[in-house]
Amino acid sequence: MDLEVEASWFLQFLHPRYCFLVFSFVIFSLLLYLVRLKPWCNCEICHDYLTSNWSKQFDNLCDWYAHLLKNSPSKTIHIHVLRNTITANPDNVEYILRTRFENYPKGKPFSMILSDFLGRGIFNVDGDLWRFQRKMANLELSKSSMVSYAFNIFNCEIKNRLVPLLYLVAGKKDEVLDLQDVFRRFSFDCICQFSFGLDPSCLELSLPMSEFAVSFDLASKLSAERAMSVSPVLWKIKRKLNIGSEKKLREAVCVINILAQDVIRQKRKLGFSNHKDLLSRFMGAVNDEPYLRDIVISFLLAGRDTVASALTSFFWLLANHPLVESEIRLEADRVIGANQELKSFEQLRELHYLQAAVYESMRLYPPIQFDSKFCQEDDVLPDGTYVRRGTRVTYHPYAMGRIEEIWGPDCLRFRPERWLKDGVFIPANPFKYPVFQAGVRVCLGKEMALVELKCLALSLVRRFQIDLATPGRTPLFSPGLTSSFRGGLPVLVRKRETPL
Repeated sequence: MDLEVEASWFLQFLHPRYCFLVFSFVIFSLLLYLVRLKPWCNCEICHDYLTSNWSKQFDNLCDWYAHLLKNSPSKTIHIHVLRNTITANPDNVEYILRTRFENYPKGKPFSMILSDFLGRGIFNVDGDLWRFQRKMANLELSKSSMVSYAFNIFNCEIKNRLVPLLYLVAGKKDEVLDLQDVFRRFSFDCICQFSFGLDPSCLELSLPMSEFAVSFDLASKLSAERAMSVSPVLWKIKRKLNIGSEKKLREAVCVINILAQDVIRQKRKLGFSNHKDLLSRFMGAVNDEPYLRDIVISFLLAGRDTVASALTSFFWLLANHPLVESEIRLEADRVIGANQELKSFEQLRELHYLQAAVYESMRLYPPIQFDSKFCQEDDVLPDGTYVRRGTRVTYHPYAMGRIEEIWGPDCLRFRPERWLKDGVFIPANPFKYPVFQAGVRVCLGKEMALVELKCLALSLVRRFQIDLATPGRTPLFSPGLTSSFRGGLPVLVRKRETPL
């Protein structure tokens, strides 16, 4: 009977009268949106964006934005056809993220773009929903015991899975390994153990990437493409008709939902009242199953994609800067001891040069290249830029890392020393370096992510020589909510003669 009803509905939809109504709605919606956007704007920036003329000079869209922002006197530009004001001005960033935080929420337009993928997760909501999730996560992440818990998880994953895997590959002549894929598997295992108390054992290269991981990457990519679209009407129509990229997104989200529901089901089966992981904390306070699903997906996005992105960029830079890699090993020998394993979180905190190198890597290649808010009421930014209500306002960490006025004439150089004073790491103003956001929505998982990054980096640098399989190539980025190298990071791995 259900099939008959669906067939009847579909036949009615094909009736000329319904086709005409749909066509009329589409044309009217497009015209209304185009009138509001003023796509006839003939400024050079809008023309280059609409025609992709920027790609003649730049390989990546983020590099074009960085070029425009660098050459703007105020370090702010406008993409009129997108109703998007983009800034790399630290004063503006502070104003948006702290001074006038309430006037620059994520906003309904942005939440709608990511609603199918992230739902009501912490990265896609404002107000009470955001405050609740942030408070619950902070109750766990602020505990000193959680740092030790995370440290043990990361070290076990490195010692028992990652290092044996790389030793196996290193023993094979001319064996090319996609390090980005390895980092994604590693970070997925870690975030599942830390956040959910479950071990997916993804770091097995003999196994293909899980259907979930493939679907997760696809959902991230297609959601990001929604955000880049000149008109949301187009993707909304495709979603309504379930065609093209929207059909693929729906299918990917279905696979993701199955995994998230399975995680929740396993937690209920095992019990969660005495567990340390984040999901157990939320499950004790939330009975709404779809809401728990959204929380699970947000944790996965934060813990898998951002960490894998940061590690990929870091090892690409180290392969191109062997002196920095050498200095990391020398510092480790001084602090930990030659041929000695890292034993504690306290030792990790004493590795100032390693900390500086990680920060310097993310200055040039932040895992999240830009972040957007929506202006609620008409406003004026500190640089004098007028912002109309409903305008998308974007701050651009990737571009900020390439601006001389912020980082000096050597801003394009990978130089960890810029973070050190008398050998001690000194953090920068967070609004000058908003890699972890800043102000009210600063990243709660910052310290955990840094521990994971440094534990893995230290272990690999001391044991292996990692060279690029195709040296000399600059990164090309794939569309996505986090930065990722198109084509991965193919490397050659060799054992060091004197590991550790």
